[in-house]
Amino acid sequence: MAARDEILAFANELLDVQRFPEYAPAGLQVAGAAEVMKIACGVSSSRALFERTAAAGAQLLLVHHGLFWRNESPVVDKRQRGRLEVLFRSDITLAAYHLALDAHPEIGNNALLAAELGVERERQFGEVGQGGRLREPSTVDQFAARVADLVEREPLVFAEGPEVIERVAITSGGGGNDLIQAAQEGYDLFLTGEAEEPSLHIARELGIHFVAAGHYATERLGVQALAGRLADRFELDWEFIEVPNPV
Repeated sequence: MAARDEILAFANELLDVQRFPEYAPAGLQVAGAAEVMKIACGVSSSRALFERTAAAGAQLLLVHHGLFWRNESPVVDKRQRGRLEVLFRSDITLAAYHLALDAHPEIGNNALLAAELGVERERQFGEVGQGGRLREPSTVDQFAARVADLVEREPLVFAEGPEVIERVAITSGGGGNDLIQAAQEGYDLFLTGEAEEPSLHIARELGIHFVAAGHYATERLGVQALAGRLADRFELDWEFIEVPNPV
């Protein structure tokens, strides 16, 4: 058992949350039990995730997409009330880490995607992404197959770049707007979660491969790595709770 506030203080420092201008409150969003025996983690806040967290017997839930966003109304409507009722009824603490968890050089979504796909980091790409070089150059079909194996779904692929891929830029989630920057910086392929409507023609006209592997699917790794790190540090159990989303 460990104190909730100590766990979250450690997480906030680990992720350096103050460094990022956020669209949402980082860290604690809903306060539940003061003591934690089990950590759960998931990608996006939903009533389904909260109910499964309660069933799993966790006192702390870590998510990438929290309940509250600065561009949304602060009014607690029927949807939010239903979600909050589950958390309060089960005394679950909710903590959310968005950009800080995308950007972390070890346990961030982009760093983990790069590592799993054989991309050696050269530098940060964009605000929170990763840019690097493949350990073994490949074709777009070979790379897309590795992506499919990793995210467990078929990615959307616009094969518009060079025959041999060497340099790759990665922005997990809704990073489709970073495609032009990736081309301007000389990358052969850009991997993200979601495409934008102009993505096909931008890729074609700029000669860069574009791979969209799912917003949800590309952001599953970070919360698991964070939960594992916290569980090791505080000697707790942890569990990833999957609530699949095709987007």
